[in-house]
Amino acid sequence: MMHQMINLLDKMVHFKQAQAHCDIPCKIYDPSGALLAALSCVRMIDLIHEVGDGTSLSVSDVAKISRLVQEKEKTCSDVKEEIRTIWGDYFKAAQFEQVPDVHTMVHDIMMQASKCKQGIDRSDSEALVEKINRFAEAFWLTKGVSTYRSPCPYPPALETVYPNLKP
Repeated sequence: MMHQMINLLDKMVHFKQAQAHCDIPCKIYDPSGALLAALSCVRMIDLIHEVGDGTSLSVSDVAKISRLVQEKEKTCSDVKEEIRTIWGDYFKAAQFEQVPDVHTMVHDIMMQASKCKQGIDRSDSEALVEKINRFAEAFWLTKGVSTYRSPCPYPPALETVYPNLKP
């Protein structure tokens, strides 16, 4: 009975659904999710600028910009969540010894993601991608995996860190 009442209330109120990394720990971590989110932020900013110069926007243009801004905000939040999870769940004493400046690195990413949420300057989002690239290099270093950089094969075609998984 109580379960039915809560379900009915949820249908009316639409409670925010909680989500979390498993905390088992599963040992499955990868900064690629944060990189994809940051690249999406760059792309959303590019698309916002493509809509127009802002002087004569149609209702449709305004709606499109609104959707793009909402998605940009989400991708920045996704960056923060992905990085926070890796930093909080994966990094332990051994990794801190390998990457002693990881706390500063993570803080810089958080601040840069916030800056991207506050505006639509492409250079801010490019800086976010680069900060996450450096974090990814540090992460893979702790795994003993070499990395390489290559432009991603989709817009915005920015240089991205990839793990070198070939033997």
